[in-house]
Amino acid sequence: MMLALTLAGLYLGMSVVTFAVYAHDKSAARQRRRRVPEATLHLLDLACGWPGGLTAQRVLRHKTRKTRFLVDFWVTVVVNLAAVACGVWLLGPWDA
Repeated sequence: MMLALTLAGLYLGMSVVTFAVYAHDKSAARQRRRRVPEATLHLLDLACGWPGGLTAQRVLRHKTRKTRFLVDFWVTVVVNLAAVACGVWLLGPWDA
């Protein structure tokens, strides 16, 4: 139970941060200011922030046309979910 709550909090917190960074990048793009590197966005996605990144893509209509970015985004989602699943599998029996 504690592991599930910890993961939920981690995903929620990182999603809020990631959404905010995507929003900042969208604003910078509109105002022709310095942008957030795509590698930074992907790192946030990988670090459990991908639900926020996906929400930002849909709500803000940001980074939805760049095929390479989208492919890399979905790779980060798969890698994140696989890593979390392995961690849960390894920690699960001891988290009673």
